[in-house]
Amino acid sequence: MFRRKKLEIPSREDALPGRNETMPVPDAHLVLGTPLRAPWPDGYKLAMFGMGCFWGTEKFMWQVPGVYSTFVGYSGGHTPNPSYEEVCSGMTGHNEVAVVVYDPARCSYEDLLKVFWENHDPTQYMGQGGDIGTQYRTEIYYYDDEQREVAERSLQRYRRALSAVGYGEITTTIVPVGTFYYGESFHQQYLHRYPWGYCNHGFCQVAYDGEQTDESSVQRVELPAE
Repeated sequence: MFRRKKLEIPSREDALPGRNETMPVPDAHLVLGTPLRAPWPDGYKLAMFGMGCFWGTEKFMWQVPGVYSTFVGYSGGHTPNPSYEEVCSGMTGHNEVAVVVYDPARCSYEDLLKVFWENHDPTQYMGQGGDIGTQYRTEIYYYDDEQREVAERSLQRYRRALSAVGYGEITTTIVPVGTFYYGESFHQQYLHRYPWGYCNHGFCQVAYDGEQTDESSVQRVELPAE
């Protein structure tokens, strides 16, 4: 009962007050060399995902061909310009998210959804493995109705794939994009800075097309929690 209460998103009235000052943002992506702030090239689109620790989420996304830039931060909560420590307290309502800027001529939104579904366990409630908290919830944030429709179809598709091999119900929610706050500079491309850093992803071992993958082919690194 106490654990369940700890995993409730606070109301706006109960959330931490935050601040007006924004986080400084690095000039360029450490891997791709591209900007972490708009403006973006004409025709490029954005996607946002929460799938546990944002370090691993971002790394999986920046490796997708056609992705122009990625960066991490906080969304889905109430506190303006929160710090990492505040988000981890559970009193901001925010989720750890990664934003993806991609070229739709080279990478479809469904390509990104495939990465999202295959590289975390969407049946876990507000957590991934040893990471437990509201900031680790599994969520897809859509920027327009087209993304919402594609995301909803993908959820049904992956639900069938998981059910076929005995997994439980998906807990992922699909919600409209809200205000995004950049995370601290040292969180950006964290797993490039520290290649052996913590990455608690890759649990489902079920492919988006419904085929079960071999456990040895799934990238999974478990080190002490953040």
